[in-house]
Amino acid sequence: MRILVLIDGSKWSQKAALHAIAVAKKKEAKLVLFSVLDKKEAKALAFNMGVISQDLAHVQRFEEKIWEDMKRSIREIMTNLLILCRDEGVNCSVKITEGSALEKILEEANSGYSLVVMGAYGRSGKTRIGSLLEEVVGRIKAPVMVVR
Repeated sequence: MRILVLIDGSKWSQKAALHAIAVAKKKEAKLVLFSVLDKKEAKALAFNMGVISQDLAHVQRFEEKIWEDMKRSIREIMTNLLILCRDEGVNCSVKITEGSALEKILEEANSGYSLVVMGAYGRSGKTRIGSLLEEVVGRIKAPVMVVR
Protein backbone atom coordinates (compact mmCIF):
# COMPACT_ATOMS: atom_id res chain seq x y z
CA MET A 1 0.00 0.00 0.00
CA ARG A 2 1.29 3.47 -0.92
CA ILE A 3 -0.13 6.67 0.55
CA LEU A 4 0.42 10.08 -1.03
CA VAL A 5 0.36 13.12 1.26
CA LEU A 6 0.03 16.54 -0.36
CA ILE A 7 2.13 19.10 1.51
CA ASP A 8 1.78 22.82 0.70
CA GLY A 9 3.41 24.20 3.82
CA SER A 10 0.14 25.03 5.57
CA LYS A 11 -0.70 23.84 9.07
CA TRP A 12 -3.59 21.97 7.43
CA SER A 13 -1.32 19.90 5.22
CA GLN A 14 0.95 19.17 8.16
CA LYS A 15 -2.08 18.03 10.17
CA ALA A 16 -3.05 15.82 7.22
CA ALA A 17 0.47 14.34 7.31
CA LEU A 18 0.01 13.38 10.97
CA HIS A 19 -3.16 11.49 10.11
CA ALA A 20 -1.47 9.84 7.14
CA ILE A 21 1.44 8.74 9.35
CA ALA A 22 -1.02 7.09 11.75
CA VAL A 23 -2.73 5.25 8.88
CA ALA A 24 0.60 4.23 7.33
CA LYS A 25 1.83 2.90 10.65
CA LYS A 26 -1.33 0.87 11.22
CA LYS A 27 -1.39 -0.51 7.65
CA GLU A 28 2.43 -0.83 7.29
CA ALA A 29 2.15 1.35 4.20
CA LYS A 30 4.77 3.41 2.39
CA LEU A 31 4.20 7.14 2.68
CA VAL A 32 5.19 9.67 0.01
CA LEU A 33 5.24 13.33 1.05
CA PHE A 34 4.62 15.39 -2.10
CA SER A 35 4.89 19.12 -2.72
CA VAL A 36 4.70 21.32 -5.79
CA LEU A 37 6.50 24.65 -5.94
CA ASP A 38 4.95 27.03 -8.45
CA LYS A 39 7.04 29.95 -9.74
CA LYS A 40 3.80 31.78 -10.63
CA GLU A 41 3.11 32.06 -6.91
CA ALA A 42 6.56 33.59 -6.31
CA LYS A 43 6.03 36.02 -9.20
CA ALA A 44 2.65 37.13 -7.85
CA LEU A 45 3.99 37.61 -4.33
CA ALA A 46 6.98 39.56 -5.66
CA PHE A 47 4.77 41.85 -7.73
CA ASN A 48 2.52 42.48 -4.71
CA MET A 49 5.59 43.24 -2.60
CA GLY A 50 6.79 45.67 -5.25
CA VAL A 51 3.42 47.45 -5.34
CA ILE A 52 3.14 47.67 -1.57
CA SER A 53 6.70 48.94 -1.16
CA GLN A 54 6.36 51.16 -4.24
CA ASP A 55 9.55 49.58 -5.54
CA LEU A 56 8.63 47.88 -8.82
CA ALA A 57 12.21 48.21 -10.04
CA HIS A 58 13.23 45.40 -7.67
CA VAL A 59 10.43 42.89 -8.37
CA GLN A 60 12.93 40.43 -9.91
CA ARG A 61 15.06 40.53 -6.76
CA PHE A 62 11.95 40.07 -4.59
CA GLU A 63 10.93 37.09 -6.73
CA GLU A 64 14.32 35.39 -6.37
CA LYS A 65 14.24 35.86 -2.59
CA ILE A 66 10.68 34.59 -2.29
CA TRP A 67 11.49 31.57 -4.49
CA GLU A 68 14.48 30.64 -2.33
CA ASP A 69 12.39 31.11 0.82
CA MET A 70 9.65 28.87 -0.59
CA LYS A 71 12.14 26.11 -1.38
CA ARG A 72 13.87 26.41 2.00
CA SER A 73 10.58 26.37 3.88
CA ILE A 74 9.17 23.26 2.17
CA ARG A 75 12.47 21.39 2.59
CA GLU A 76 12.41 22.21 6.31
CA ILE A 77 8.83 21.00 6.69
CA MET A 78 9.59 17.81 4.77
CA THR A 79 12.70 17.14 6.87
CA ASN A 80 10.70 17.48 10.08
CA LEU A 81 8.01 15.12 8.75
CA LEU A 82 10.66 12.61 7.65
CA ILE A 83 12.12 12.63 11.16
CA LEU A 84 8.67 12.06 12.61
CA CYS A 85 8.07 9.16 10.21
CA ARG A 86 11.40 7.62 11.14
CA ASP A 87 10.58 7.97 14.84
CA GLU A 88 7.20 6.29 14.24
CA GLY A 89 8.75 3.49 12.18
CA VAL A 90 6.96 4.54 8.98
CA ASN A 91 8.62 3.99 5.58
CA CYS A 92 8.58 7.47 4.06
CA SER A 93 10.04 9.38 1.14
CA VAL A 94 9.83 12.96 -0.14
CA LYS A 95 9.10 14.23 -3.61
CA ILE A 96 9.32 17.97 -4.38
CA THR A 97 8.65 19.17 -7.90
CA GLU A 98 8.15 22.47 -9.72
CA GLY A 99 5.29 23.46 -11.99
CA SER A 100 1.53 23.85 -11.97
CA ALA A 101 0.17 22.46 -8.69
CA LEU A 102 -3.00 21.12 -10.30
CA GLU A 103 -1.20 19.32 -13.13
CA LYS A 104 1.61 17.90 -10.99
CA ILE A 105 -0.73 16.72 -8.23
CA LEU A 106 -3.05 14.95 -10.65
CA GLU A 107 -0.12 13.35 -12.44
CA GLU A 108 1.40 12.05 -9.20
CA ALA A 109 -1.86 11.11 -7.45
CA ASN A 110 -3.03 9.04 -10.41
CA SER A 111 0.19 7.02 -10.62
CA GLY A 112 -0.74 4.07 -8.42
CA TYR A 113 -1.49 5.21 -4.87
CA SER A 114 -3.96 3.44 -2.59
CA LEU A 115 -4.87 6.65 -0.76
CA VAL A 116 -4.28 10.39 -1.17
CA VAL A 117 -4.31 12.57 1.96
CA MET A 118 -4.60 16.35 1.93
CA GLY A 119 -5.58 19.23 4.18
CA ALA A 120 -8.99 20.80 3.79
CA TYR A 121 -7.49 24.28 3.48
CA GLY A 122 -4.38 25.77 1.89
CA ARG A 123 -1.94 28.32 3.24
CA SER A 124 -4.56 31.08 3.27
CA GLY A 125 -6.86 28.99 5.48
CA LYS A 126 -9.83 29.93 3.29
CA THR A 127 -12.03 27.80 1.11
CA ARG A 128 -13.40 29.25 -2.07
CA ILE A 129 -14.96 28.09 -5.29
CA GLY A 130 -12.19 26.85 -7.54
CA SER A 131 -9.83 26.00 -4.69
CA LEU A 132 -7.24 23.31 -5.34
CA LEU A 133 -9.17 20.88 -3.13
CA GLU A 134 -12.26 21.22 -5.29
CA GLU A 135 -10.25 20.97 -8.49
CA VAL A 136 -8.38 17.77 -7.62
CA VAL A 137 -10.67 15.63 -5.45
CA GLY A 138 -13.01 14.54 -8.22
CA ARG A 139 -10.14 13.88 -10.64
CA ILE A 140 -8.04 11.61 -8.42
CA LYS A 141 -8.67 7.90 -9.01
CA ALA A 142 -7.66 6.72 -5.52
CA PRO A 143 -9.73 7.41 -2.39
CA VAL A 144 -8.99 10.86 -0.96
CA MET A 145 -8.88 11.65 2.76
CA VAL A 146 -9.41 15.34 3.47
CA VAL A 147 -8.27 16.42 6.94
CA ARG A 148 -9.51 19.50 8.73
